[in-house]
Order: sequence, then structure tokens, then C-alpha cells
Amino acid sequence: MDELKHSHYHSPDEKKRQLNRLSKAIGHLNHVKGMIEDDSDCADVLIQLSAVEAALHSLGKEIISEHMTHCIVHAIEDGDTAAVEAFQDAIKKFM
Repeated sequence: MDELKHSHYHSPDEKKRQLNRLSKAIGHLNHVKGMIEDDSDCADVLIQLSAVEAALHSLGKEIISEHMTHCIVHAIEDGDTAAVEAFQDAIKKFM
């Protein structure tokens, strides 16, 4: 069977929220870079890295939730099992 492609739609409001969260994580990461450049205390650097990691993981969970709610539902309705399998693989890599 040929691979089906379902349409991809993301709410502009949700996309804006996700991009804002990503921008904040980038800002934190740039701060960590500056801390390393300035020879900041290693414990402080690790704490900031942990915050960046948590922010990215939280964003990932939001993207998973939105994808399941919208894209995967549409893929199943369209009979696009390849999209479901690809999403399962992506979740395994994310975790």
C-alpha cells in the first residue's frame, strides 16, 4: 500500500506558545554559554543546564500532546499508519 500523507495543521496560538517557550530556552542556553565563558561556578552552570533541559522536555511533552490530539487523530482517520509508526519512533527517541 502506498504511504498516505495526512495534512498537518498547527494552531497559530499553540505554535506561538511553543515558539515562545523555545525562545526562552534558547535565552537560558545562551546564558549558560556566557557563564562558561566567564568561568562561572560549575554548580551554577549545572543548575542552569538542568533548567534548560527541563524547559525543552516540557516543550517536547506539549508537542507530543498536540500531535496526538490533532495530527495522529487525523492520520488514523485517513488510514495513515506510517504517520502513527513514525510518531511512535519519535517518542521512543524523545524519551
